[in-house]
This record gives sequence, structure tokens and C-alpha cells, in this order.
Amino acid sequence: MTHSTVSMNDAATGPNPLLDLGFHIPFDRIRPEHAEAAADALIERSRAQLETLATAPERGFVSQGQGFLEGLDVLGRELGAVQIVVGHLDAVVSSDGWRAANEAILPKISAFFSEISLHPGLWAALRAFADTQQAHSLSGPWARFLKLQLDEFRRSGAELPPEGKARLTATDVELAELTNRYAKNVMDGIKAYELYVGPERLSGVPARLIESSARDAEAHERPGLHRLTLHGPVLVPLLTYADDRALREELTRANNLVGIGEGRDNRLLLPDILRLRRERAALLGFATFADLTTADRMAASAEGAMSFERDLEARTRPAFEAETRELSAYYREQAGEGAPDLAPWDVAYWSEKLRQERYDFSDEALRPYFEMEGVLCGMFEIMQRVFGITVRQAAAPGWHPEVKYYDIHNDSGEHVASFYTDWFPRDSKRGGAWMNGFYTGGPRPQGSGQAGFEPHLGLMCGNLNPPSGDSPSLLSLGEVETIFHEFGHLLHHALSRVPVRSISGTHVAWDFVELPSQMLENWVWTPEGLALITRHYQTGEALPAELHQKMLAARNFRAASVAMRQYSMGTLDLSLHAVYSEADGDVLAYSRDIISRYQPVPPLSDSAFVAQFSHLFSRPVGYAAGYYSYKWAEVLDADAFSRFEQEGVFNRQTGREFVDRLLSRGAAEEPGELYRAFMGRGPDPEALLRRSGLAQAASAD
Repeated sequence: MTHSTVSMNDAATGPNPLLDLGFHIPFDRIRPEHAEAAADALIERSRAQLETLATAPERGFVSQGQGFLEGLDVLGRELGAVQIVVGHLDAVVSSDGWRAANEAILPKISAFFSEISLHPGLWAALRAFADTQQAHSLSGPWARFLKLQLDEFRRSGAELPPEGKARLTATDVELAELTNRYAKNVMDGIKAYELYVGPERLSGVPARLIESSARDAEAHERPGLHRLTLHGPVLVPLLTYADDRALREELTRANNLVGIGEGRDNRLLLPDILRLRRERAALLGFATFADLTTADRMAASAEGAMSFERDLEARTRPAFEAETRELSAYYREQAGEGAPDLAPWDVAYWSEKLRQERYDFSDEALRPYFEMEGVLCGMFEIMQRVFGITVRQAAAPGWHPEVKYYDIHNDSGEHVASFYTDWFPRDSKRGGAWMNGFYTGGPRPQGSGQAGFEPHLGLMCGNLNPPSGDSPSLLSLGEVETIFHEFGHLLHHALSRVPVRSISGTHVAWDFVELPSQMLENWVWTPEGLALITRHYQTGEALPAELHQKMLAARNFRAASVAMRQYSMGTLDLSLHAVYSEADGDVLAYSRDIISRYQPVPPLSDSAFVAQFSHLFSRPVGYAAGYYSYKWAEVLDADAFSRFEQEGVFNRQTGREFVDRLLSRGAAEEPGELYRAFMGRGPDPEALLRRSGLAQAASAD
């Protein structure tokens, strides 16, 4: 395939905007045809910088006015920014052009970044610098950066022989291409599905979805019908509330096919992705890919992560089995002894029926009080009270009309960060929710006339319930938690004050990165936090106390089943990357066997969940061998938030210490040390079980 390119200053398009990506990203001018030309030029520029650093010992480790470590910190920074921006646009406004552009630059950029850690001259220069008096006198973040760089170079193959380095580069390039295809197949599978039904099939479905699906059908020239898709805001409430069992089954089976459709079959990619990851680990001297990826994390090894999962599972399983028996008995009581066995498309539906009967509560009752703009304004007010920051909407070009842009200032008035939001699903946008950093600020250059740090730039994306007709975006409780979660990641990026960009913000151990995000979700459940984020979108009424009490009472409903689902994904991930080999047979069958041990009903006989498990397989590494991090960080966040509960959820001093001792520190210290600096001790592993109402069940067993 050939890809169009542009000159550095094409007469028709002007200068290539990707060649000058600073803090202000010109999304209104970036086009797919800019990508490959920019990548080629920046690879050439970065390669020259690489060669200069490799010869740094000859100049006493001074490189073009920069010290050696400072140059290493920013090596490839502009090229990495292009990769992030192009990959982002392919994910949020996907088109044939953006896909071609992303596919054109991926192998080139992947090969270059592999080249950095495999460059013999640079590795020799790094080791030589580590032996200097200058290196021995380092302290703080720069000493930490040097240590991490030495470890990372070794884990990335710096000590391999030439043939090993060549093979490692080849595996990196191939993994980048395969995982990009995997992600594209998942997006295409969701986009390809639509089902038109009459109103008689939507009994039990929330009125808001009935109305919005009718408008969607009319927009697609099918008036009188309802258009159903596999986007989360449509699929989840249908599986939860639709009385039509056949409809729930049809949607479940359709969703199961995402990632395995004709021409986009991830079953063909999974064996190669796993094989390449195993090969990469073996080349680097690790027993498994999971051992490679956990070597620099809090878990320290694959066995450490697996033991963590096994321990939580064992302590949760008695409650899970009790919940499963209870749901089965309730179903039989309601549906009759002659009804078919519970199937995957029944679990959410009957669980919701049981919850409504027990607590007289449904998430749908909360939606009118969780209007998105009100939630955002309330969240920003909470952040101001706890962390002393001010968030205001501003103006900047975005990639879609729905995109908004905000500035963040600290309590000294300093502009510390800006960010974009893009919250609603589109056929051209990948699923899920995520935060990403576009630009990591550092200390302002000497001679700039300004002190302090340059601001950071990030984004938050989601696929939340969109506005429909005259109704604004009304969120579920889970969607509100998602917004707080992603904003926690954003704050980790935005409030960083680490002078080394490579260890700033979210560039921390993977099983520590979810702590700030999951920590922020706690404010959604506090009376003080709810008072700021809830208001009836029509009447302005505050959340009624009775509804609040029902919400709290139902919080831990089927908590063990929710936990077991998380354990299943973490265990599947670790099993695939620490245990599985070709001798174990088909990847899908192997995955089904593991997942079946954690579900209240057997999975579909052709369950293909692993073919759409994007957290693991949409990037060369991503969350692979790291999905356990969600539970790991949940243990930390449940414990850390106990300090706010004791000292006040709006206690400004506690919030200041959380920022100063943990949130702003990136990876400048070991994560365990940062945690102890805030809590004054190590984490309490019982905190999560207590919060989930499972501690008593675990001890009773």
C-alpha cells in the first residue's frame, strides 16, 4: 500500500502542523496526509539527537547546551507526540484516511523507539555516565531517573547480541501492527451492528432509551422503528431492563461476535500476539511475559500478581456462591420451575429485578439528578475544595463539535494544565473511557523570564449517555464514577511537579497508576460530594434523602459477583501471559474455561470475550499482564480514602498532603514510599473487603 505524503511546507496546505506540536495543538489544521511526512522528518531529527547523545562522553556529557540526562529525558519527545495525536484521531474520528495514516507511521515509530534502547553507543554512554562523580552526586528525581533508565535499558535488550537486538526490534514492530489491527477490528465490529425493532419489543426499557432509539432510527430513514446498537449507553440498559428475553439473547450473541466478524477476526491475531510477547520475554531473559512486565511494578513478579488475585478470590468466593444461589432461587421463584436455566443474557436483568424488590431502587431513578453539566460543575467544585484547583472552560480547536476545552489553575493562580473532553459515543469512535496526556510540562527554560513549570495538556474521553431531543445528557451512577475516575488520571498528569518529564504524572508503575483515579470515585458516595453533583435537571430539586439512602443501601448489592468479574479478567490476563502456551490449545477455549469459574452462569459455548478484550490486546503492552492493577489500586484507594473519612472529605490540608506527597510526585520515588508518605504506614489489605461489605463474610468462612 502506498501512502500520500506532504512536503514540509506544501503550497496547498501550508506548514505541516504535526512538525510543531507544542502545548497548543492545531486540531483544526491536522490532516491524515500530514502524518507520514511528519513522522519521517521527526525520526530523522530524533535519530540525529540519538547519535549526539551516544557520543556525549567525548564532550564531557554536555550535549548542545543540555546535560546528558536532560537530553535523554526529551529524546524522541516530538515524535512520540505525533504518535499520540495521530493514534488519538484514529480512535475518535476514525476514517479510511486516519487508519491509513496510523498504519503508515506505527511500524516506523515503533522501530525507532526500539532502536533507542538497543543502540550500543547510547547504552555505553549511559553506563559511562553512571560511573561519573556527577552521577554519584545526583539526588531526588534525577537520581531516580538514572536508576530507572539503567533498569529499563537492560529490560529492553541493551545487553543483547546484535542478532537478538534485531529480532527484538522485529517483534516490537510486528506487535505494534497486530495490536493496531486488533483494536480496529473491535471498533469495526461495534460499528457494523444495528438492529431495528418495533416498540412492542422494548417493554421494560427506560423511556429515555425508547425515545432516543426512535430518533436514531428516524435519522437512519427507518421511522416508526427503534435503532439498537452495541454502544454501551444502548446495550447495557437493554440487557438490564428489556423484558423481551429473545431480544436480550440476540444482543448478547451479537456482542459476542465483536472482534470475530468476517474480515476482522481477532481469533487469527491472538496466537501471534501471545507468541510474540512470549518471544520478547524470552529474548530478555524472563520466564514469561508477565514476569517481564511486572518486574518494575509493585507486585514485582507474575507470581506476586497471581497470589494477590488468588487470595482475594478465595476470600470472596463464599459470598459469591451465596449470591449465585440467591439469584438462582429468586429466578425460579419468579419465572417458575419450568423456565429455562439462567443464561448470560438473564443475569443483569434478574439481578436488577432482585435489587429493585429488595431496595426499591433503580439506577434509572438517579439519572434525572445526574445531568452531565451539573456533575462536571459539582466535580470541579469538589476539586477546588479538596485540592485547591480551579477549572474553567476555555477555547481551543478540537477534533469534533462535541469536544470542550478547559484550563486548570492552582490556588496561587498559576495555569498548571488544560484538557479536552469528548464524552459521547460515535460510530467513528472506539468504545470505553480513557485519559491521555498530549503534553507533559517541565521546568520553564532558564532565561525565559518565567519561573515554575510549563502547563500540562491532557484529555478525557468516554462513551456516556448522550443528549437526546430536549433532554440533556443524564448519567447513570456508574457513568458518574467514570467521569471522576478519568479526572483522577487527569489530575495525576495535571498536578505533577516533577522536573523529569519521563517520570512525571502518570508515568508510574502500572499497578500504582490507578490509585488516583479510583481514589476520586469515593467522593461520588459521600453526602457532601453528592450534594454538589446532584440536582434535578428540570426542577432543580436536590437529591431526596430517601433516594440517597436507597442508593447507599444498595451499594454493595452483589458486591462479591462484581468483584469476581474483576478477578476473572485479571486472572485470565495473567494466565494468558504467564501460563498459556500453544500446547494448551485454542486461546478462546482456554479463556472460556478460566472465565467460567468466576461467573454465576456458564459463558456462551462460543464465548469470544478475549477477542474484544482491548485493554490487553489493542496496544503492544497496554494492560497486558497488568489488569490486576485495578484491584491492586482499589485496595490502596479504599485504604487511602479512610484518611479523608477520618479528617473530613473536604479537608483542605489532607488534600494538600495528597497532592504534595503523592499526586504531584509521579515516579520520583518508589510508589510504596509515596503511599507511606501520605498515610504514614503501608496499605491495609482489609480496607477494600470492609468497604465492599465482604470482610465479615470472608472472616466467617
